[in-house]
Amino acid sequence: MTAAADAAATDSAGRPPKWRVVGPGLVVAATGVGAADLVATLVAGAKFGYTLLWVAVLGAVIKVVLVEGAGRYSLATGRTIFEGWRSLGRWTTWYFAPYIVVWGLVYGATAMSSSALPLVALFPDLSLRWTAIVIGLVGLVLVWFGTYAAFEKVMAVLVGIMFVTVVGAAVLTTPNLGEIVLGLRPIFPDDSIINVLAIAGGVGGTITLAAYGYWLREKGWATPAFMRVMRLDNGVAYAVTGIFVVAMLVVGAELYYSAGIAAETGDQALVQLSDVLDDRYGEVFGKVFLVGFFASSFSSLIGVWSGVSLMFADYVGNLRDLPSGHPDTRTGGRYFRAYMLWLTFPPMLLLLLDEPVGLILAYGTLGALFMPFLAITLLVLLNKRRAGALPHSAVPDEWRNGWLSNGFMSLCAVLFLALAVNELRNVLEENLPFW
Repeated sequence: MTAAADAAATDSAGRPPKWRVVGPGLVVAATGVGAADLVATLVAGAKFGYTLLWVAVLGAVIKVVLVEGAGRYSLATGRTIFEGWRSLGRWTTWYFAPYIVVWGLVYGATAMSSSALPLVALFPDLSLRWTAIVIGLVGLVLVWFGTYAAFEKVMAVLVGIMFVTVVGAAVLTTPNLGEIVLGLRPIFPDDSIINVLAIAGGVGGTITLAAYGYWLREKGWATPAFMRVMRLDNGVAYAVTGIFVVAMLVVGAELYYSAGIAAETGDQALVQLSDVLDDRYGEVFGKVFLVGFFASSFSSLIGVWSGVSLMFADYVGNLRDLPSGHPDTRTGGRYFRAYMLWLTFPPMLLLLLDEPVGLILAYGTLGALFMPFLAITLLVLLNKRRAGALPHSAVPDEWRNGWLSNGFMSLCAVLFLALAVNELRNVLEENLPFW
């Protein structure tokens, strides 16, 4: 069904079709849950067993709140999230411009490498560098020539593969249900605060959270009539996300923590996990998990190629004073495709060369600041009564934040500010030895 058909498929009361309630939410969740998120929960399970299970659940709840806020703003106002940021003043544009340029350059290389790694583990004769380049080109072609409806179907297939492999790995370990229940108690073991922050803040969360409103628009869900279906879509998607991260923590607790095996860091941790599954249950299970690892990484790649390209296209459209929703700013538009090229080809140079320290510093700094930026600006946008610099950007009274939303968003802002401070310190320590 096309976006136009989705938009038209309402009953006589103008209500959206309740049987088509999973779409953009599943896309944003699958895009956000990449290899890094799976590694973070795997390592936490390996270090602390089930003790931090409650943090994984909290992380999924936090993302539900933020993504619901981004979706609610878009549906209630008919404006994109960037139009909302623009209404807060020029400073948001000054931050967003360097962020999306630098982030896209480094992320493109990272996503291609992460997607290539499981394929190289499956087929050792392949070159990691050239496999990554081919995967980047495949992702470009899929999103360049595809419609949003086709893109959503591809993402659903990848999520299905992830679900079978990741959850299957957890079931295979025959988890201790009693310890799982105990893991829901809010306990902080010694030296775990950084792990707590990493899991709670990293359960499927980057700039792609802000892309949710754009995918709603591409789907055809563009008015307050879709508010209920948006919330259900978002809730189902992040319930699936929560299952993913809980499954990885279970795997870490059962296969690593109980056996006293130290988990590696970075994407290599997932390759190591396939080896552990090979040793424990046979080669078939390790190979199947690598397929799930690829699905997780590749879904993030094409999700960014779509969602962040829409954000960039909207940014350029705003600077050029194009009307909201102009074809140049939508899927397949020229600004959309221009950013896809930026995500694909310049990052290939980083795959061929050593990444410069200055670029990594900029990426780490700007990236650490984005999630607090999103949480704080959503708090402002969903509470303010005036439109500010941009007409019609104020949220109607019935869709503004209540006390519960404000409480959770404030918690998000504090959490992400703490994560930002920790991330900035790590970036400086790793790249500036004298720091």
